[in-house]
This record gives sequence, structure tokens and C-alpha cells, in this order.
Amino acid sequence: MEMQLPPHEGDELSVVDMHTGGEPLRVVLSGYPEVKGDSLLSKRRYVREHLDHLRRLLMYEPRGHYDMYGALIVDSEMPEADLGVLFMHNEGYSTMCGHAVIALGRLAVDYKLVKEPQSPETQVNIHCPCGLVKVFVEYSDGVTGGVRFLSVPAFAFATDVMVTVEGYGDVTVDISYGGAFYAFVDARRFGLDVTKSTTRDLVDAATAVTKAVKSQVKLHHPTSDDLAFLYGTILTDGKDSYSSDATANICVFADAQVDRSPTGSGVTARVALQHHKGLIQLNQTRMFQSGATGSQFTGKAVEETKCGDFKAVVVEVAGRAFYTGVSHFVQEPDDKLTHGFLLK
Repeated sequence: MEMQLPPHEGDELSVVDMHTGGEPLRVVLSGYPEVKGDSLLSKRRYVREHLDHLRRLLMYEPRGHYDMYGALIVDSEMPEADLGVLFMHNEGYSTMCGHAVIALGRLAVDYKLVKEPQSPETQVNIHCPCGLVKVFVEYSDGVTGGVRFLSVPAFAFATDVMVTVEGYGDVTVDISYGGAFYAFVDARRFGLDVTKSTTRDLVDAATAVTKAVKSQVKLHHPTSDDLAFLYGTILTDGKDSYSSDATANICVFADAQVDRSPTGSGVTARVALQHHKGLIQLNQTRMFQSGATGSQFTGKAVEETKCGDFKAVVVEVAGRAFYTGVSHFVQEPDDKLTHGFLLK
């Protein structure tokens, strides 16, 4: 039977669904109204203030789920950018997302959003809210493969910060930036294992840390106040010194949302933190494993730089993204749940 859209009202929203290391990405291809603004950050503010109902429609049930993640492709004011992107999730809009960048790099080549692809790699410049990210997509005989990207300058913001965490007492955390700010804690501090403990226990501990850091530590970013907020907490296995063995972590971000991948921007921030502590040198590649799914990214610091007064590094992160489907979403006028809901 030939598939066709059912009767509906309003615009049709067309998306491509992908995943990177198990973490979903819903890329909006069409159906959004014009996103106004003369810069990517102003566009981010515009969608938050005027088009947030569409985020809820696509991320929430019944079309999505609590841990859905999305990307809206928009125009960029940067001449060197091939595309701009706004990231969305269950709570709002983030500034950087590595798993999404990996997926978007592949999609940009496959959907011809960039100039004629080149072998063995095609470069895609993606303007994220945190800045321009250079993405390199494996390409041969019309087929795309693995993807690596070079981060915006990443830096350790503060180390060995003591915060009082409800239910756990005083906890020492590190805070690092990889396009977004994360707090890092060894999961063993809570008697947990990032690969074996129940997800609920890991989420509870990470969420408590996030709340504590947000209330007790003031963050700032050298270039924009829009970037100066804690995105989440990453619990690690504590294996921060360089090793050829994989080190595992699990990221809990936004409103207790669990990343199924090793977290691209989290890996970026973690590499910056390890380099800051002298635990990893330039061009030493580490394998980072998701505590949730076992999927892996590689990460390495490739260049020392500055971000304001912070000593920073450019980090290369690499992984694979895969397509899962294409959808056309509609709304029926008498559907009382059409705007979405969430169940925890």
C-alpha cells in the first residue's frame, strides 16, 4: 500500500532520525516557520521565546520520549559555515552537542548540504551556538562513514571545588568546558559504578550534583553570557590517567536526561580537564566508553590555545552515526495531547 499522510491541520514537520552511539538525534528538515535573528545566538533566543511549542511537539511523547534529542538546521551569519544548527532536548536548547555534530556531518554530505564531497574526507563547517565546529566525514565511492570533529577551545574552569550535595554531604567536583559546562565526579564517591549500577541511582547522584553546583558555583564564559550555565554532570570511573584501555562515563544533562553515547561535548570537556591536570599529552588518543550502552568515542587534545584568560585546547572527537528512519509528523485538530507530554 502506498503511504500517504492522513488528514491533518497545520504544517507537516519532516525529520530524519539518527543515532550516534545509541543517543538519538531528530533532525528537522522542514515545517518550521522562519527563525528570526541576525546571529545564531539570537536565533536560539527566538525559538525559545516564540517557537518552543514545536520543540515540545517533536521531543515529547507521543512523537518522542523523555530522552529525545533534536537539531534544527538554520542559516548562519558566518561566511565559512556550511550550516547553522540549534540543539534541543527535554528542557530547552543547548550550546553544543558532539553526538549531534557527528550525525549532522554525515547527514550534510548525504543530503548534499555541502559542496561536492571529497575523498577520503569531506569537511563540513557547522556553526553551533558555542562557535564554529570543523567536522570531517569519511567519504569513498558515494558512501559516508566515520566522523571526527575539532572542538571550539575547551578548558578546565575549576578543579577540586567543594560543594554540599543534598543527601551526600560535601563532594569535590571538577568543572570543565567543551562547548558546554559539565561537572565531573568519580562515581565511586557515591558507591556507584558507571557501567554496573542502576541508571536510576546514577541519575539521582548526578542530578543532586548538578543542583548543588548550579546553586553554589557561579560560572562565566569569556565570550558570551549565553554560554555560562551548567549543562549537566558526568560521572566517571575515575580512570583519568592516560591508558590504552577505555575509560567509562555517563552524562546526565538538561532535566535528568541520560546520554546513551559517551557524550561528544563531554568527552571534549573531559580531555581538556585531563590535559589541564597533566594526565594526557597532546595527540594521545583515549577511548571513552558510554556507561549506558558501551558505545565508544575517541578523543585527543590536538592543539593548545586560549579562551579569554583560560589556557585551552582544541580537542578532536571521533565516532559513528547511523540512520534509523524518516518521519512526517502531523497534528489532528481534536487531539488533546497533540502538543506533547512527558512521563518520568
